[in-house]
Amino acid sequence: MKTRIFMYFLIVFLFLPPCANADVVYKIIDLGTLGGDASCAYSINESGQIVGFAYNSSGYWHACLFDPTGGGANVDLKPLAGSVSQARSINNNGDIVGWVNSTNFLNVIIIRPGYEIDATLFDPSGEGHNRRLGTGSASSINNLGQIAGGGPNQSGSLYHAILFDPTGNRNNIDLGDGGAKSINDKGQIVGDSGRLLHCNALMFDPSGNGNNINLGSTSGFDGSTANSINNHGQVVGKAYECRPPYYTLGHAALFDPTGGGNNIDLGTLGGDYSEAFSINDKGQIVGTAQDTAGFWHAALFDPTGSGNNVDLNTLIDPTCGWTLEYAYSINNHGWIVGQGINPDGFTHAYLLTPEPATIFLLSMGGLFLRKKYDGR
Repeated sequence: MKTRIFMYFLIVFLFLPPCANADVVYKIIDLGTLGGDASCAYSINESGQIVGFAYNSSGYWHACLFDPTGGGANVDLKPLAGSVSQARSINNNGDIVGWVNSTNFLNVIIIRPGYEIDATLFDPSGEGHNRRLGTGSASSINNLGQIAGGGPNQSGSLYHAILFDPTGNRNNIDLGDGGAKSINDKGQIVGDSGRLLHCNALMFDPSGNGNNINLGSTSGFDGSTANSINNHGQVVGKAYECRPPYYTLGHAALFDPTGGGNNIDLGTLGGDYSEAFSINDKGQIVGTAQDTAGFWHAALFDPTGSGNNVDLNTLIDPTCGWTLEYAYSINNHGWIVGQGINPDGFTHAYLLTPEPATIFLLSMGGLFLRKKYDGR
């Protein structure tokens, strides 16, 4: 038995890259751009397909299907010429959703966010045969092809959560005031009520009958938003203060999906603020958090709320020159995508994949059980 265990360790370390040391848990891959300077990865499926957006050589940001090898064979999902777009979610079938803006792209951010863009089902080949689903943004697509997002209501006056008709025939379902950010394979939808100073995380009634569940907040905060729901109904996001200028800043939270209020404050990396963006079916949670110096770093959160959160920058080779700022998605293999500053000083999308030693340790009982990382 001892000989067998020794051989396992030997095989693991033979496959580690020469620069790796005991602290290197993830290999990092720069996913590049579409010829411009910046990119961001928002979603990864179980096959390792990754989507987000990237700048092209003309200075526009386009929805992008990234080459996960980092070889640069990224696919421009091609909105109309002169327009901008983002891909926000990809399911295990390779279906991609997001939004396209074909007018003045400044409206997307400054003038009427959400009103000058179209929710879109993208052609993954990059040939531009994209399907418009209605005014607004598609934030999430599950493995059944159901699409959730948000946009103006029928009168065009309020921003509402929407279950989009994937055929593009506009038989969309209005889920009520707010925005939907994530839908799981059971058709459960989460997001928030969308009111700037009175925003609450919600579990939306997918029928559109308005039986939405207020998920509440955590102690010390009175507002919240839900960013992700896994197939077990676990919900993560953030809780925050509903008063300027703090209404966008708070703590990452694991919400009680029943609305019973048993929410967990996931803490930070020693700083003041944090946010959880994704939870996989194993309950692993990623997002971003401030460290003691106030810098935003990509984080792997302790789901118990005990504060044993891990700065993902401590789990990559320190000589690689990266600063990981945001972790936006984690799949069930533990692969993580997000955005950070690469060694050349550019903001690029990245992919983290567990090193062989990490996979071995996970099979022996789990990374979080290692005292080595407790309290980091």
